Amino acid sequence: MKIVHTEAAPKAIGPYSQGIVVNNLFYSSGQIPLKADGELVTGNVEEQTHQVFNNLKAVLNEAGASLDSVVKATVFIKDMNQFQEINEVYGQYFHTHKPARSCVEVARLPKDVLVEIEVIALVK
Repeated sequence: MKIVHTEAAPKAIGPYSQGIVVNNLFYSSGQIPLKADGELVTGNVEEQTHQVFNNLKAVLNEAGASLDSVVKATVFIKDMNQFQEINEVYGQYFHTHKPARSCVEVARLPKDVLVEIEVIALVK
């Protein structure tokens, strides 16, 4: 088991890792729209989703994986009425490679953000 940590993504805000590699699979922790320096992106749901993908790309890269090797994504959203906006941004990152996905509306997310995404990916 390998713990993944990169300065290119925000530090964990609790007792967890940015991600873990076990055998040839990378499991990310949920990424929220924090910048690497810890600043919260408080813009609209599209801006927040882009920041989440910036964070995902950083931890995937550190793990030896990429968006192209993601096999499963789980998307947590605060308001299902924003599903279309999130889905449009999501499609910019997964336009040819389309991993399995779950999407659930939740009552509340850390720091009251609008979106959080976690992934499972194959490591090169």
